[in-house]
Formats: sequence, structure tokens, C-alpha cells
Amino acid sequence: MRIGEVATRAGVSVQAVRLYERRGILKCVTRLRSGYRDYVPETVALVRFIKQAQRHGFTLGEIKSLVDLRGTRGGNTESARRLAEAKLTALDTQINRLKAQRDAIAHGLDCCQCSDMFPLCLLTQSGGTDSRSQ
Repeated sequence: MRIGEVATRAGVSVQAVRLYERRGILKCVTRLRSGYRDYVPETVALVRFIKQAQRHGFTLGEIKSLVDLRGTRGGNTESARRLAEAKLTALDTQINRLKAQRDAIAHGLDCCQCSDMFPLCLLTQSGGTDSRSQ
């Protein structure tokens, strides 16, 4: 199967398939005498897995680790599980940080009564103690 067909069936661009190959996520494929890459049909499922993992926030490096684990003897599901748990922890940390940022801005909007062009009180957790924040 040629690269264009893999890309079309997987719903990605040809450039994405080439990137995955350069990053080592897709193994080097054989080349036909014409020079075209010759992919096995299972490549489509792997590319779909890569895109799904990206949508879930995994980096290409993390995805490569997951794919490499899939290729090991016995699948090494425990290691894959630890990788997914670490990603979940990182996402929870990021969500908490974003919630704190949102809360700080919302608090600033609720408390700021000043008419400064760039009011600092909008960006402080407590609304600021500066006399301009009133």
C-alpha cells in the first residue's frame, strides 16, 4: 500500500505519515523497485491510533513509547498502563493550574472597579490592594 492510500484511509496527510516515520513511530518500510514506500495494511490502524493518542494529549514521544511497548514480548501492558497513568496525572495538574488561572481572572473581573487601561487588579488573585483597584 502506498503512502497516499495509508494517509487517506487513516484520515491524515501524507506529511503526517512521513513525520511519524521520521520520528520512528512507524517502522521503516520496504521500498518498491520504483522507489515508492510499500506499507502493510496494519499501518492504517497504527496511524489512527497515533492520531487518537494525540487527540488525548499524548506527545509523539509518548506515543512512540506506547507503540514500542506494543511491539515488545507480551505487550508489556503494565508499562503502558504506567505511562497512561503518568499522562493522567500531568493532565490533572494542568487542569488544576488552568482552573486557578481562570478563578484569578474571574475574581479580578468581579472586584476591579478601576478605569486603568491595563488594570493590574484584573490579574491578581485577591483583586489587589493598590488604591487603583477600587
